[in-house]
Parts: sequence; structure tokens; C-alpha cells
Amino acid sequence: MAKRAKDTKQRILIEALSLFSVKGYELVTVAEIADAVGIKAPSLYKHYRSKQDIFNAIITEMDRRYGEFMSSMQLDGNEAYRDRALYANVTEDGLVAIAMNLFQYYLHDEYVSRFRKLLTLEQYTNEELSDIYIKRYILDPLDYQEMTFRMLSDAGRLAPENARIMALHFYAPIFLLLALCDAHPELEQEATVMKEQHIRQFIQIYGRARADEKE
Repeated sequence: MAKRAKDTKQRILIEALSLFSVKGYELVTVAEIADAVGIKAPSLYKHYRSKQDIFNAIITEMDRRYGEFMSSMQLDGNEAYRDRALYANVTEDGLVAIAMNLFQYYLHDEYVSRFRKLLTLEQYTNEELSDIYIKRYILDPLDYQEMTFRMLSDAGRLAPENARIMALHFYAPIFLLLALCDAHPELEQEATVMKEQHIRQFIQIYGRARADEKE
């Protein structure tokens, strides 16, 4: 019985997120979510108190899945200082592999992809969801990468440039290519090639040789 209830709770989140990612948060009703799950609205309320409660649970599940994925790559992914040892010794090919794996995760994990599309839809009409979008997909990645590049600069692995601008140079093209693949999946192969070229060129520009020139 407990397992069935847990499965129903998960199905509610999956179906709700699927509807949110297509119609937007505001236009989806609890009755629609219940219908997609195959239950009645009163039954849904046994698991979640409201649509907001469902959304909060989706965020919690997103964080759990992200943590699980990052752990599989032996990364923290939230606090750059915890990943310092890995990045201090990573090769160019290793950095490319990490970035490519993350790109594929954000693009192809259905849960993650739908959540991003939901926030993309709502960023201009819902202030709360806009704040979440900005934090999760712009500010947090920039903060993490800024700290990472600052540590690598201090260790002599990268040139001693402005770490915030380095983070912007690194992340902005990746974010743009992700948006391109969202809108035009048929361009994924081309985007993947450009992404790898971008990362390798970034390393050439800011890498050890460049760091040595600055000394």
C-alpha cells in the first residue's frame, strides 16, 4: 500500500511537470493533473495539498536528481570549493567530458528538460518562477564557475583574469546552444560539435600557456 502511494505521488509530479512544460504553470488545473494520472482530484489532495505543493515537490525532486547525477560524476556541483581537487588535476579532455555529460543531462533527461521549459515559459509572466529561472540557470552556474576559475587561476592552471568574465565567456555559449537544441532538436549534432570546439578554444585562450604569459 505504501509503495503504491509513493508511486502515485511520483506519477503526480511527472504528469504535472509534463503539463506545466507545455501549458505553463498558471493554466494547468489540479483536475487536469489528476485526470492525467488517472485519479480524481479528491484523491490527488490526499498526496498534495495544492498545486503549489506539487510544484514545491517538483523542485525537491529536481534537486535530488541533480545531486544524484553529480555524485555519479564525483562532483558536488553546487559548492565549487568541494570540487577543487577534481578540477585542479583535470585534463582538457576531462573538462570536455564533464561539460558534455552535463549538456546531455540537461538536454535529454525528461524531468530536467521539462522543468527548464516550464521556467522558460513562465519567466516573463510569473515573478516567482522568473526568479527561480534566473537563479538556477544564470546566477548559480556563473557563481559556481567563477569560483572554479578563480581557484584554477590561483593554482596557475588558468590565466589570472577576471574570473566572473571568464565564467561568462565559458557559460554563455553553452546556455545559448542548449536553448538552440530545445527549439531545434535536429541541430543537436552541430551544436555538440560547436560546444566541444568552444570548450577547447576557451582552454587555449585562458589555459596554462596564457597564464605563463601573464607572469
